[in-house]
Amino acid sequence: MQRMPATGNAQIVDAALERMVAGYVFRERAVEIDAAIRGRLAAGEYDGLSGPALCETVTAPLQTVCADKHLRLLWQDEPRSVDPADDDAGRAAFLALLRTESQGIRCVERLDGNVGRLDIRWIADAGVGGRAIGAAMELVAHTRALLLDLRECKGGSPAGAALWCSYFFPDDQTHLNDFYERATDSIRQYWTTAHLPAPRYPDRPVYVLTSATTFSGGEDVAYTLQALGRAVVVGETTRGGAHPTERHPVTEHITVAVPTARTVNAVTGTNWEGVGVRPDRAVPAERALDVAYVEARRDGA
Repeated sequence: MQRMPATGNAQIVDAALERMVAGYVFRERAVEIDAAIRGRLAAGEYDGLSGPALCETVTAPLQTVCADKHLRLLWQDEPRSVDPADDDAGRAAFLALLRTESQGIRCVERLDGNVGRLDIRWIADAGVGGRAIGAAMELVAHTRALLLDLRECKGGSPAGAALWCSYFFPDDQTHLNDFYERATDSIRQYWTTAHLPAPRYPDRPVYVLTSATTFSGGEDVAYTLQALGRAVVVGETTRGGAHPTERHPVTEHITVAVPTARTVNAVTGTNWEGVGVRPDRAVPAERALDVAYVEARRDGA
């Protein structure tokens, strides 16, 4: 049956679904999503909704049909170009955000007992953010133990996550994970990096602090270091989003986020999608720093 031209909210939902069907990493699930949302669209569930409400109302059943926390419609107050020539899957916006956020590094400090702490809010792009990551690691290079505080880390770059992890292994011989990309039907391997701009930290205790807010790229770092036995995770089970995602504008204010790849850890053969990273020391997020600090001082002595 020929599809009728969509207008208004129907046009927005139609455009978002086209992106999902074309790009979502699980092809068969994309078909199920399309059918479920179009059924709601035909029933008039999205009629008359404002932009933010439309995003929320579409996203809720999306994640019921497919429990993928990256798959959603997003509202942004600042308008964004919808010219196809300007669509770079959200990369430019992400890099601009990182420039204003010190490449995701909120704080570097040395605590009493010579324990380092890095408060990381975003996982920077490995190329653009590599120098900042190196600078942070240079400042904690001679500490006895290190706390990677990812409790407020909302995500970031897979290559950046691999770069952060590289500092905690002695060389470039550690296989971290693989990424399957739907667009190319190929697998990209991530290994520890051979050349780093700061000293490695391969032989001292590392603790990763997590919360229910920790997401995506932050979870990548926590999961990878935990799976490889290189860090102790302290805090709460993380949010559970493991699929690298592209973001495409549907209107000047609405973006559709479409996971286009999936992570496969080199040790576990799976990832943290839907289940999160489970801590080795389960404590409320607000207590994670104190608990990890006490253990770090003891084990780093």
